[in-house]
Amino acid sequence: MTELSRRAALASGMSFALAACSRQPAAAEPVDGAPLKSLAPFPVGVAVQAAQLGDPAWTSLAATHFTQLTAEWEMKMEYVVQADGSFRFDRADAIAAFARDRGMRLFGHTLVWYANEPEAFVRLDESRQSFAGALANYVTAMVGRYRGLASGWDVINEPIRDDGSGPRDSLWSRKLGQVGHFKVAFEAARAADPQAVLFTNDYHLESKPAKLASYMRLIEQLLAEGVPLNGIGCQTHLDADLPAGAITRTLKALAGFGLPIHLSELDVSVVGGGLLGDRAGAERRQVALYGEAMDAFAALPQRQQFAFTVWGLRDGDSWLTRENARDAPLMFDSAGRPKPTYGAVVKALRGR
Repeated sequence: MTELSRRAALASGMSFALAACSRQPAAAEPVDGAPLKSLAPFPVGVAVQAAQLGDPAWTSLAATHFTQLTAEWEMKMEYVVQADGSFRFDRADAIAAFARDRGMRLFGHTLVWYANEPEAFVRLDESRQSFAGALANYVTAMVGRYRGLASGWDVINEPIRDDGSGPRDSLWSRKLGQVGHFKVAFEAARAADPQAVLFTNDYHLESKPAKLASYMRLIEQLLAEGVPLNGIGCQTHLDADLPAGAITRTLKALAGFGLPIHLSELDVSVVGGGLLGDRAGAERRQVALYGEAMDAFAALPQRQQFAFTVWGLRDGDSWLTRENARDAPLMFDSAGRPKPTYGAVVKALRGR
């Protein structure tokens, strides 16, 4: 997920009453803080930045509840690819080592993203190396380095335009074609680690029917043309005003392909969308959406339950809170205490 704001226009000029900003979400009963990984029959994941690995409170909480780690941004080209074309793996290696040492899975995020156009690729001398060869070399280096530890990879991230009108234009598609850049990246990833599950991944599929439809058409095309895509990512970055049932319908639609599903970047903003000024209402809807997300994922066929991943551990760790300090989008507050959102996920798992 980009560090750039997708909600800047909504957030600017808006404010809540001070009481609403300082109030903790109210729960009708104490939150059940049972370890999430002890209840879920499938992997449960969390996003991480390497610096958080030096925080004992973070590491203890993550190890207690989660079985998979996704690098929030330090396995993306923006960090890995240097101006001279060399690769930097130090932070990715630290995250991978933490996962390995604690028996957790690593999920690779992400190999190709439209928003990352490293200088080394932009200025590539194609008289010396082809663009396809350079991309394949990068994918091979990344996937091969974590072979046997990374359970899967987001190979192409966020391929569909926000308005749902079709695939995005990017450096990668301009150089290699819309399907062509998928073929190069996916085939290189498959060769580097035949056991890894290879995903494409996108957001706002629940709230934008046109985007979901375009995403599904692209998946159909890729499968028809023999691209070794064998997993589908649904980021599930939500605003609290999302109508009930939208998550369930989206996961059912994507599950129709028969491939593993990764609910890959869950968070629910209480300051975005149409509930601005109604903090209590936003918090109630947030709790309901967390519960629905787990209900919908747990209802998938077992072979399609790749992982259920939240995009940050504590509210203070979230990219949304970095954009707007009044937000509180996750399952644990900034002190690491379980919130009603966590209780809703536990209730959904206990009700299976």
